[in-house]
Amino acid sequence: MHTTALQYKLIKKVKDERFDEDLIHQYALLINLGTRDFQIGVVDSQDHRILLLEDYVLPSIGSHQEHLAALKHLFDDHSLLLAGFWKFIKVSIKNNKFVQVPKALFSDDALSDYLKFNAHIDPATEEFLYSIHEHSSSVTVFAIHKELRLWLQGLYQNSTVVFTHQSLTLIDGIMRAAAKRQDNPLYIYIDRFKLHILSVQQDKLVYYNQFIIKQFSDYVRYIMLVMKALNMDQSTSQVVLWGYVGKNSPHYHEFYKYISNVSFGDRPSFLEFGYMFDEVQEHHFTDLYGIYSV
Repeated sequence: MHTTALQYKLIKKVKDERFDEDLIHQYALLINLGTRDFQIGVVDSQDHRILLLEDYVLPSIGSHQEHLAALKHLFDDHSLLLAGFWKFIKVSIKNNKFVQVPKALFSDDALSDYLKFNAHIDPATEEFLYSIHEHSSSVTVFAIHKELRLWLQGLYQNSTVVFTHQSLTLIDGIMRAAAKRQDNPLYIYIDRFKLHILSVQQDKLVYYNQFIIKQFSDYVRYIMLVMKALNMDQSTSQVVLWGYVGKNSPHYHEFYKYISNVSFGDRPSFLEFGYMFDEVQEHHFTDLYGIYSV
């Protein structure tokens, strides 16, 4: 095995007994792609039932070339990812090269100008894409490496490939969850290497940001800063958690020391889950699930 192939590791897999390779033409393939991790989901578009979930980590990736090489080996080794006749494929990019633009101010010929406010960009190696979110009346503009996009589109020439961004999947999913509540909690998604914080009030997105986490204390520090900026009281305000945090994990107990009212978010209602997914905590993988609805 090539050494690059050792750079990925499968850490979670759940497969519904209803999965049928002969029905791939009616299945949606969801790809959640970060620089250090990678998830896939397969959903039957007929009944919106998730049939497969896989979660990989991609350690020791030092450059775009190494990242792409690791992905190519992962795809080559996989029994399904190279199938060419999916109903559709949606790819969500997990990076910090993005910006949210009010729809009323958006112009599709100014993508690089928007991104320059938030990130260092390289037009020679990157392309700039966008996804419209009607519910929040906003547009997510994001960068993707040209080679990566061309490679993915080349794999699926017989299917439609839609690119979006992790921030949009989180915004969409959490706005759906917020619509079912009467209160205005702080919403938190804990990624493996980042913290995402959102606030939705009166069916409007009022805050979204992501923070790079270098040490455990950063979680609480950023949450406290955002709560203060939003005039929220840590002793009375509700906080809803999704992401890679367990109900008995040190993260959760640390949050509970500083925030009195912490609860876990639910799975999205737009997907159906078989009993096989009972082993997956309901607040996990919400950004992967959210790809299906955007």
